[in-house]
Amino acid sequence: MVKEKKNLVIVESPAKAKTIGKYLGSAFFVRSSMGHVRDLPERKLSVDIENNFTPEYKIITSRKKLVSELLDDSKKADFVYLATDLDREGEAIAWHLCQALGISDERAKRVTFNEITKDAILEAFKHSSSVNISKVNAQQARRILDRLVGYMISPLLWKKITKGLSAGRVQSVAVRLIVEREKEIKDFKPQEYWKINAALKILKEDKTCETGYFKAQLHKFNNENLEIKNEQQAKDIVNELEKEEYIVANIKKQTKRNNAPPPFTTSLLQQQASIRLQYSAKKTMLIAQQLYEGIDIGKEGSVGLITYMRTDSFHVSEQSLTVCRRFVADKYGLNYLPEKANLYASGKKGTQGAHEAIRPTVIEYTPESIKDYLTKDQYKLYELVWNRFVASQMKPAIIALTNVEVKVERAAKAGAPAEALGIFKTQGRQLKFDGYRRVLPPAGKEDDQLLPPLEVGQALDCLELKPSQHFTQPPPRYTEATLVKTLEKEGIGRPSTYAPIISTIQDRGYVKQAERKFHATELGMVVTDLLEGF
Repeated sequence: MVKEKKNLVIVESPAKAKTIGKYLGSAFFVRSSMGHVRDLPERKLSVDIENNFTPEYKIITSRKKLVSELLDDSKKADFVYLATDLDREGEAIAWHLCQALGISDERAKRVTFNEITKDAILEAFKHSSSVNISKVNAQQARRILDRLVGYMISPLLWKKITKGLSAGRVQSVAVRLIVEREKEIKDFKPQEYWKINAALKILKEDKTCETGYFKAQLHKFNNENLEIKNEQQAKDIVNELEKEEYIVANIKKQTKRNNAPPPFTTSLLQQQASIRLQYSAKKTMLIAQQLYEGIDIGKEGSVGLITYMRTDSFHVSEQSLTVCRRFVADKYGLNYLPEKANLYASGKKGTQGAHEAIRPTVIEYTPESIKDYLTKDQYKLYELVWNRFVASQMKPAIIALTNVEVKVERAAKAGAPAEALGIFKTQGRQLKFDGYRRVLPPAGKEDDQLLPPLEVGQALDCLELKPSQHFTQPPPRYTEATLVKTLEKEGIGRPSTYAPIISTIQDRGYVKQAERKFHATELGMVVTDLLEGF
């Protein structure tokens, strides 16, 4: 209970309360609401459809004792600071607290911050405001829509299929995506095709080149684009090409700039954590929450290590850009630092621009320097966030590409010129400057593909022609990374809801994962077909 405290601060979680409490001093008392304190009761629709869709909120049963304690605390405080998260959900929690505790507009102070560091917290408390009702209404609209879809469509599933099923505004669409992909895979009929690869060697070997050997693939035959449908056709082509002359016809060199990626948004963090760390979206968000709310790092106590993890913005504060650029110059050298800061446009409607991208709060807390204070999973995710942010302020990687065409000429006959029979193509690839990849290498291994020194008109020796059989592949199954990417691209749901949605559709038995890929179950297909019918 509050004793002789002037100001009450309410946040969502005990971890956040602990981290913030140490910065504010004795004039403040920090309590946790443990998330939402009010919601729509579960036993009925709780939305008055006839009266402008008015919601009927009640205090959550498990929060009644806590709300009573918060009410006592709030009565003894001059002001109540609502320091819930800065997104729509956090705004709604702040509003619900005001309603549940009867806090007047004059006494309610709304504070938001993007990171839980001393400077950010103290600055936020200097600039308190009132609850943003537009954000609250945006959250309420989603909550009411969720309830309408869930409570008015789920009974249809109970009646037609079985009890205990549920439909949802976002979950049903996510299931449908997986079901439609399942049907595409089931209906897919593979088509046979063949490739022909040549092992080639420079006839007059260059002393600077050890072997002069490389491989190329046949792209054109008899001046037509290649489409080899069966083994016999492949053999016939090989027989025609075997004894002919091979000459370097064209060499095109170019330099490719591989630009640094932007810092993480919520969905990009979920995708990359899935690809690089094999983390589920749920696990990623749980660990990110821990890193945001505060980790005890020895003498400094609990420190928020990353900025707020629910964001769809690439925006980064001027101060953090300056600090990051200075770090890049000091640690990796001016050669890795662009002339100006790299800025990234979010390019999406509805982006909450005041938010920042996910980044480390203190760049000097390198992953290695605080490794001993983190769990293995926390370390891996923090390292990913830290590396991505630092990489975002580095120069592009420079890749040298060499595209080579080799023509096959039918030997000239008396009185007739040599005849072009086929075209083989190959590409050499070499990383000339690693740039941002110094910090953030590609997810998959990318080795250089070196070609011997070739010149146009150079004669080549064909050591081997090797036909190989292939089949067209069905569209790939969704992984967590590709499902999240598709949902975001189609504007379905919010990145902050993807983790619970992906858990829900598996818990309900609509889909299952095998080898980290989604498979639609029979139940998921039946439910989707039924909903499509209505």
